[in-house]
Amino acid sequence: MNKKIYSKEIIRRLKIKYPESKIALKYTTPFELLVATILSAQCTDKRVNEVTKNLFNKYKSIEDYANCDIRELEKDIYSTGFYRNKAKNIKKLAQEIIEKHNKNFPDDINSLIKLPGIGRKTANVFLSNYHNKNIGVIVDTHMIRISNLLGLVKNKRNAEIIEKELNDIIPKKDYLVFSNLIISLGRDICIARKPKCEICPLNDICPSSKTKKTLLS
Repeated sequence: MNKKIYSKEIIRRLKIKYPESKIALKYTTPFELLVATILSAQCTDKRVNEVTKNLFNKYKSIEDYANCDIRELEKDIYSTGFYRNKAKNIKKLAQEIIEKHNKNFPDDINSLIKLPGIGRKTANVFLSNYHNKNIGVIVDTHMIRISNLLGLVKNKRNAEIIEKELNDIIPKKDYLVFSNLIISLGRDICIARKPKCEICPLNDICPSSKTKKTLLS
């Protein structure tokens, strides 16, 4: 199987299924995008959007986060899980953006991942959605699971290795769209506990399909 050709077919079909696929997190400023992405770790985008609706009305500037009462911030984001660590990282992130970057946002991944709470996933989300830079495929839990089910990668868990494997397969211009399409598929059809293989647009080419004999076998 030529994985580059295979991945292009996956993208083609999913674009038909999800023509409006885009990031689900709601934000209006670059710092809000960073905050929302940090909160999305081990939490659904739906829950994050519910929390940030009030959060972004309460904290309107980077300074608001930098100077906030950490215990109050913890309460504000409690329902997203891991709230103590997230609150600590958000406050420190705001302080570093102000003190070390003069409120400017780095546009390279190496600088971003040095900031509190910013891993490769958050950095790739930020770079692609704010700076319009396709540095790497966004690897979240949907991507880890579905890229393995589709047979695109060999590694089962390591997000950084999976990103590297996918970056070698997916056309660079499609890093963001592929990421958004896979996330849409994971929410809608390829659900972890109960996948709807019978209505999946990839069921005849997916080696993990439970409904049809795959064309790849």
